[in-house]
Amino acid sequence: MLYEEPMIMNYARFLTAVSAARKPSAIRMLTELQQRSPPTMISLAGGAPNPNTFPFLSASFGLKDGQTLNFDEALMKRALQYSASNGIPELLTWMKKLQKDLHNPPSPMDMCVTTGSQEGLCKVFEMLVNPGDNVLLDAPTYSGTLAALQPLGCNLINVSSDQHGMIPAALKEVLSRWDPSEVHKPGSTAPKILYTIPNGGNPTGASMTTQRKQEVYELARQYDMLIIEDDPYYFLQFDKPWAPTFLSMDVDGRILRTDSFSKILSSGLRIGFVTGPKPLVDRVVLHIQASTMHTSTFTQLMVSQLLHSWGQDGFLQHIDGVIEFYRKQRNAMISSADKWLKDVAEWHTPSAGMFLWIKLKGIADTQQLIMEKALEKEVLLVPGGVFMINSSDPCPYVRAAFSLSTPEQIDEAFRRLSSLIKEAK
Repeated sequence: MLYEEPMIMNYARFLTAVSAARKPSAIRMLTELQQRSPPTMISLAGGAPNPNTFPFLSASFGLKDGQTLNFDEALMKRALQYSASNGIPELLTWMKKLQKDLHNPPSPMDMCVTTGSQEGLCKVFEMLVNPGDNVLLDAPTYSGTLAALQPLGCNLINVSSDQHGMIPAALKEVLSRWDPSEVHKPGSTAPKILYTIPNGGNPTGASMTTQRKQEVYELARQYDMLIIEDDPYYFLQFDKPWAPTFLSMDVDGRILRTDSFSKILSSGLRIGFVTGPKPLVDRVVLHIQASTMHTSTFTQLMVSQLLHSWGQDGFLQHIDGVIEFYRKQRNAMISSADKWLKDVAEWHTPSAGMFLWIKLKGIADTQQLIMEKALEKEVLLVPGGVFMINSSDPCPYVRAAFSLSTPEQIDEAFRRLSSLIKEAK
């Protein structure tokens, strides 16, 4: 889809007073300056501890492909020390190239490393959401997003979605109460941000089609909104070619994208990324300076060493193996659902992610069923209400994850769920 000339973005209008008030940390800037200085520089400026006093000497990590990553004494000293708030340079360089090769964003972008994409999301929300703001999202959605947004005192407005994600006509309908020509006027209550998980949505497993993304982006342009593209399941898309991202369509610089290595390299290493326009990424980095200071240098170096040893081809080969595992798991779950749940539930087969969103027939609300009866039957699923804007509203859905259980366990779980539903009717 070809867009006319890029719109000129005024990022100041999106910032909260708290975010706009953030100033760079002089000490952090000196630390980063020192790390870029030649060895001849004598610095008495930084408050970094002396790594010679740390008890760790070296480390080696055996990989499943037979390779070994080695942290010698010098690298270990670096791994245990403070580092730049936006991320270590070699990891950022590698990731920026990956983003360019995968998405080829049409407008300039910057990137920072965050402690998992959850930290990135929380800091993006804090940067953009004021009390009383109207924020658009497609519920049911990730409970961590609701937990981050609800205390900010904003009004969460639900945009209807189906198995193909957010419905553009529904978004248009929601936005029709505002006049696009008046969104910049003082006192306008028009939404400034829209949040969505475009691939393998948690909990629904829904993935947005290219056509829908283009229509949603066009509406974002019309109403001058930013889109938060939260895409932790991007690398768990079962069908190729992978869907074009909002970032790949972003001629204006109105996309803030969060990526995660949690599903593909390790959830415990806590490595995520925020990609977007430099003026906004800079604000996120200022918040990092004043909070976590930076993501663990140790885990960043570990991941960076791995990625550089693999190269991009090796990384994407690893991704193919991960996808193959989750595709088999999904197929096993769908097969067991067909076997046990056909008469008592309905669902759509997800094309990405690790979840199946199941609607139980004849059950108005799954909360009590799961939290009480399911425990007796020794089968655990997540009641759908926790993913809704108002979690106390009755909800007939449950979320089943196919990531950890064996196909045999999944089959037995659905047998137990089936008898539970039949008894509850």
